Amino acid sequence: MSSDQILHVEQDGPVAILTLQRPERRNALDLHLCRAIHETVDALTDARVLVITGEGSAFCAGADLGGVYGNEFLEALCGMLQRLTELPIPIIAAVNGPAIGAGTQLAMACDLRVADETAKFAVPTATNGMAVDAWTIRTLARLAGGGPANRMMLAAETLGREEALHVGLADRAGTPADAIAWANEIARLAPLALAHNKLVLNGSEADNQRISESFVNVWASKDVQEAARARQEKRRPVFTGE
Repeated sequence: MSSDQILHVEQDGPVAILTLQRPERRNALDLHLCRAIHETVDALTDARVLVITGEGSAFCAGADLGGVYGNEFLEALCGMLQRLTELPIPIIAAVNGPAIGAGTQLAMACDLRVADETAKFAVPTATNGMAVDAWTIRTLARLAGGGPANRMMLAAETLGREEALHVGLADRAGTPADAIAWANEIARLAPLALAHNKLVLNGSEADNQRISESFVNVWASKDVQEAARARQEKRRPVFTGE
């Protein structure tokens, strides 16, 4: 299916694949695309892993400089990024080219990043007089480390794939096909355990009650029993997320 031809959605077994479809704008994010991503992930029902990539030669070239700026766009962008961090399934960014500005933000809102040989990351707010939210800068520092984050934010430097892999901003080298293959491997893991792990990794003190409840639910799940049976029967467990 598609969303007004700017976002293509397809299913590969348990993996949903979202492809940004604005190649003429190098998949730059505007108000419409931010809302389309948000609405699409809200509608996902049976996917166990999500892959996000871009059509053409760029993952996402940032915010569309020809688009509308202001509170409406910023709220749509931040709301979409927050929704991705809250989605209870793993998300892989298949970074198939430059991820600049909002493109790096989109990649960081995903849980894992697979970078092809043309991938590069930058948040060049100091070159355009703009600003990003605190979550972006702190997440960049957490993923890439203080030194690379300082260079990117204070000297407007760009990280190529090899350095991104070295510092941890990218997790694996590979193509979108490699990202989809990895997603299918992850999809065989226990969904409730993955959702709990993601909640803890992305959560704050405000989420402590939800984390405690999630912990109890995982241990009470049928998947724990299935794993025990699989160990006894010397086979790979088949998890249902129940």
